[in-house]
Amino acid sequence: MQRHTDGAATIDTIRQAAIPLHDRQPDWNALLETIGDARFVLIGEASHGTHEFYDMRAEITKRLIADHGFSAVVAEADWPDAYRVNCFVRGAGDDATANDALSGFRRFPAWMWRNRVVEEFVTWLRDHNVGVGDHRQHVGFYGMDLYSLSASIEAVIGYLNAVDPEAALRAQERYSCFEIFNHDPETYGYATSSGTAEDCEDAVIEQLSEMQRRGNFLGGGGTLADDNAFAAAQNALLVKNAEKYYRSMFRGGNSSWNLRDRHMVETITSLADHLGRYGNEPKIVVWAHNSHLGDARATEMGRDGQWNVGQLVRERWSDAAFLLGFSTHSGTVTAATDWGDAAQTKTVQPSLPDSYERLFHDTGVGRFLLNIRDNERVHATLHEERLERAIGVIYRPQSERLSHYFFADLSTQFDALIHIDETRALEPLEPNAPMLEHELPETYPSTV
Repeated sequence: MQRHTDGAATIDTIRQAAIPLHDRQPDWNALLETIGDARFVLIGEASHGTHEFYDMRAEITKRLIADHGFSAVVAEADWPDAYRVNCFVRGAGDDATANDALSGFRRFPAWMWRNRVVEEFVTWLRDHNVGVGDHRQHVGFYGMDLYSLSASIEAVIGYLNAVDPEAALRAQERYSCFEIFNHDPETYGYATSSGTAEDCEDAVIEQLSEMQRRGNFLGGGGTLADDNAFAAAQNALLVKNAEKYYRSMFRGGNSSWNLRDRHMVETITSLADHLGRYGNEPKIVVWAHNSHLGDARATEMGRDGQWNVGQLVRERWSDAAFLLGFSTHSGTVTAATDWGDAAQTKTVQPSLPDSYERLFHDTGVGRFLLNIRDNERVHATLHEERLERAIGVIYRPQSERLSHYFFADLSTQFDALIHIDETRALEPLEPNAPMLEHELPETYPSTV
């Protein structure tokens, strides 16, 4: 990649290619035509607290589900909490409302999923599935992150207690390895990586193997029992990967980031295989931060040895994957100042010169879609290294450049991008939800 040289010609190229998006009801037909037959549509966000990113992502996803047969949404969320939402939208579980179903999201930053936009989308998805009727055709909602070590252990044992009490006792024995650490992943990671305690690697691998053997006998008919067995096996996979992740956190380098994103892709792959057992080739929408979904090979992260979901999905599924990013120039955002703090509405500083965000701002087009993959002129114009902004759950405008910008080549990072020049903060359901004990900050970019 080479560093860019801005000028009137560059701005004019982007302006001419920009497809304006109206404020109230954007026309998504051009985007859906560009997506075409892609089976994996990865829809990002440039922050974890911007209303427009969440709202447009939800609206695009509704079109993909209703008009193009997509069968699952996989989010940057913990598997047990998201599976509770999955049960609700598919007419199972005890929750009466979307708000109830989302109440499992208590880990900081709860507002990522406990917000007005997601609540509305979950309600819509439940209504959509009611209209479909056939359980096998229901669209599910799943999580792909790996922070729920303790909750996933409880879920595995809870499932086995209901279907096979003897197997539950074996699981309890294996997972008892974590009890001396009070099921605190930070304590476990530090003690085992420093050599002061034995790790639980063999135990969690043994339990996962048993769960996978159990899963091999599923009928694949799309029954709720099959889905619950699959969910339990996924929790066992999460425990195995989380155990390794927490040991890696204290070793430095890229290992923890890479382990996390590889787990996310393992989850997507397992879900695609599971849904494929129903007889149809599944189509999946993925929701996560730009830093996870834009191809890492096009960023300084990639040059530093990191990979991410976007890269791994492209490597596995090639043209069947479509990567969509978002950007903004200024506005407000829901974010915290430090890990575990209450959510605040913060002012987003105007984008830095020499950034993609400033280039898009200078076009004078307030909201637009940019097709990168199929427009050779745009691709060539953007095939230069520029700064790109990433705001996670922490926003520190006083260290804007150091904390929130990295170099990227947008032409190969995404297939298309949506720019909203001025954005507003996401509305949490509970703005001041407290942080739970034993929570850890996420890896670099440290809050995405």
